[in-house]
Amino acid sequence: VRHPETGQPSPDLEIFKKVLTKIKSKCNVVICTTTGGGLGMTPEQRVAVVSTYKPELASCNMGSMNFALFPLLEKLKDFKFPWEKQYLEMSEDLIFPNTFKSLRVFLNIFQQNGTKPELEIYDAGMINNTAFLIQRGLLKPPVYIQFVLGILGGMQATIENLVFLYESACRLIGEKNFVWSVCAAGRNQMPMCTHALLMGGFARVGLEDALWLEKGVLAKSNAEQVAKIVRIAKEFGIEPATPDEARQILGLKGIDKVAY
Repeated sequence: VRHPETGQPSPDLEIFKKVLTKIKSKCNVVICTTTGGGLGMTPEQRVAVVSTYKPELASCNMGSMNFALFPLLEKLKDFKFPWEKQYLEMSEDLIFPNTFKSLRVFLNIFQQNGTKPELEIYDAGMINNTAFLIQRGLLKPPVYIQFVLGILGGMQATIENLVFLYESACRLIGEKNFVWSVCAAGRNQMPMCTHALLMGGFARVGLEDALWLEKGVLAKSNAEQVAKIVRIAKEFGIEPATPDEARQILGLKGIDKVAY
């Protein structure tokens, strides 16, 4: 979650509570909490939101990587808060740890709290990890996979890579044993999400992944990006799911069973 004054990534459970309860009071959407956290957070800090608030859905990163944001320093010269430059700099030499031990701990906590994991896949090796954890009984099909493309340290956002990841998942996990979505960084967001829709997958958009609505036009909100991908989907005869339809597709427990 973000600190309300500085925007810095924070594991503060009270801030999480304010965000979760306010959204829930306004609408019926599925809320997916992050366990990715921010650079430098401990695994215990990252997963605490699941055991505390028992969300319907939460992210679960399926392998370790050097999640590298430092190239942005070449484009950004002015920073609003001191933490921002340091955050980018430290990403050049920092591993985002998701060991098999931490995955075992995370997934046990997910199971205990009835939270569905959104499995974040940054490269093909993480599909192998997913298949292994299914074999060990730590994940139960059908699983929900999200292919994350365009992050330095992971796979590039290309159609070839998306098709390769999807076909690898079909081969290793089984086509009927997963549902999937795509998110992609920067200018690749809308093209890759569109391809995912045409392949029968789902799409994630938002300001976490891209600040732009189109070339030269900054997005004013997450909602503006959602409206755009909905327009694109409808051009191909694809109707967006309602929150309750999404719950059924993903196999979620329901908003009445969360702890916030």
